[in-house]
Amino acid sequence: MYVSAIIVAAGAGQRFGGSIPKQYLSIGGKPVLYYTLQTFEQCAAIEEIVVVAAEEWLAHVTQVIVDRFGLAKVKKVVAGGNHRQDSVYAGLKALEGPPDIVAVHDAVRPFVSVAKVDEVVSACMKYGAAILAVPPKDTIKIEKDGFVEKTPFRDKLWSVQTPQVFRYDIILEAYARAYECGVYQTDDSALVERLGYPVKIVEGEEQNFKITVPLDLSLAEMILSAR
Repeated sequence: MYVSAIIVAAGAGQRFGGSIPKQYLSIGGKPVLYYTLQTFEQCAAIEEIVVVAAEEWLAHVTQVIVDRFGLAKVKKVVAGGNHRQDSVYAGLKALEGPPDIVAVHDAVRPFVSVAKVDEVVSACMKYGAAILAVPPKDTIKIEKDGFVEKTPFRDKLWSVQTPQVFRYDIILEAYARAYECGVYQTDDSALVERLGYPVKIVEGEEQNFKITVPLDLSLAEMILSAR
């Protein structure tokens, strides 16, 4: 099967702050996005990578990251949209072939392992849709009007990661239907679930965290130093 990956790097990182989006900040002397792309470059299952970036960062991604580090599997760097969903859709439309399977991954999750990418891709080949997720460490509360409404049982909860992997026809249908209905989600599998497709959960790994706030960047530096 032909497997493509979409790396979503179009976010502005508003929660992180600063003038440079976090995916372009340096850890261990290289941009965060480099480490993400390098993992997918090394993954034998991945044939093609499309990076989705903000218009003003397209040249930077191409010249400073893709060309500089010789990332041969990156076939295109395309402009994203106003929302994550728009950016993923731009990536889907940029894929050639079309592929059999698509993996969608956040650029600011630089430490997903090749083994986990392989595992979730294999699950998708079997089930049609699969995601990485980890059990939450904390008790979760559901709020209403500023007060606790209820406390769900933690053994049924999962904290979702990426990559999320889908048969190309399924994810394309999910996106088309979402736009028809005016539905926007920050989670790709939620769009697939709307259509009634089952989504397989593959247990992820704690190191596959999303760099969201400055403290996360410090943690990323610590992980690189430990390696």
